[in-house]
Amino acid sequence: MHVSSASLQQDTHTGCRVRPGPVLSIIIPCYNERGNVEPLFHAVEKAVTHHSWELIFVDDSSPDGTIDEVWRLAQVDSRVRGILRVGRRGLSSAVIEGILSSSAPVVAVMDGDLQHDERLLEQMVNAIELQGYDIAVGSRHVEGGDNSGLANSWRLFLSNAGIRIAQCFLSVRVRDPMSGFFAVRRDLVVRSLPHLSGIGFKILLDLLMAQQAVPKVIELPFVFRSRHEGESKMDRKVLIQFAQMISYHMLKKKLTGVKASS
Repeated sequence: MHVSSASLQQDTHTGCRVRPGPVLSIIIPCYNERGNVEPLFHAVEKAVTHHSWELIFVDDSSPDGTIDEVWRLAQVDSRVRGILRVGRRGLSSAVIEGILSSSAPVVAVMDGDLQHDERLLEQMVNAIELQGYDIAVGSRHVEGGDNSGLANSWRLFLSNAGIRIAQCFLSVRVRDPMSGFFAVRRDLVVRSLPHLSGIGFKILLDLLMAQQAVPKVIELPFVFRSRHEGESKMDRKVLIQFAQMISYHMLKKKLTGVKASS
């Protein structure tokens, strides 16, 4: 593979020429997504051409061999990495582990099922790096966005109901706080770690509720696609975890308020 000299920097300690790290790390929490791994890689490769990037797949021991496909692809392209989690499950905690494995200044989170529009990633990076936003949300509920790719009317109902509930607890106005597609400053996530619940599937909502100061958020429209392969993970457990996460943050804020006033 040819490496342009312009893409290399001089290491002042060793005198060696080294490639700088990525500007963007894309975190893909996954479970039974083997057939989506390579198509997603090629989609990102085609869409993100102005920023250096890496794909970090975080797999919760998928029985379909998702991590084997990730590792196979990683042997071909070093921009791909795979984290295998054993004995633990959960999208939010997987995302947190993926973010902490990266040193890129901007991290994006997207599903591994190709329902999120990878063409929005560069706009997200620009919003954070050039326009000064803390979080860029891929939104289905601003002008130009659409969520028709949801599997059925039940999922649509749950999504809309969850959004209305979530908005009651946020200090910043976000039309789509339940989105699973967003980019954020990595240092903001690191500062937020003591306040995150890590519960359930809605890591963006968890992150928004954990903020001690109001973050600067922009919502960018995207059309939610139909699933490429695999099945939706939406079940009753997701609803229970959503309620647990809301309760966690409400209790934490109440206790913090009591402590501060004592």
